[in-house]
Amino acid sequence: MKNLILYSRKRGGRSMADKLAAEIVDAFNNQGGAFKRKEDMHRMAEANRAFAHFRF
Repeated sequence: MKNLILYSRKRGGRSMADKLAAEIVDAFNNQGGAFKRKEDMHRMAEANRAFAHFRF
């Protein structure tokens, strides 16, 4: 939800309701800023999982 609101605010133009609706539709269609951010976070977590067993 945080990413949806953040990337909705970055969209230009219309009212906040229209920007939020457009971002939700983009996320549903697997595109848009919030979806890309989620994918990047999951990719980073998957990469860091390989090193979770090390002790420092």
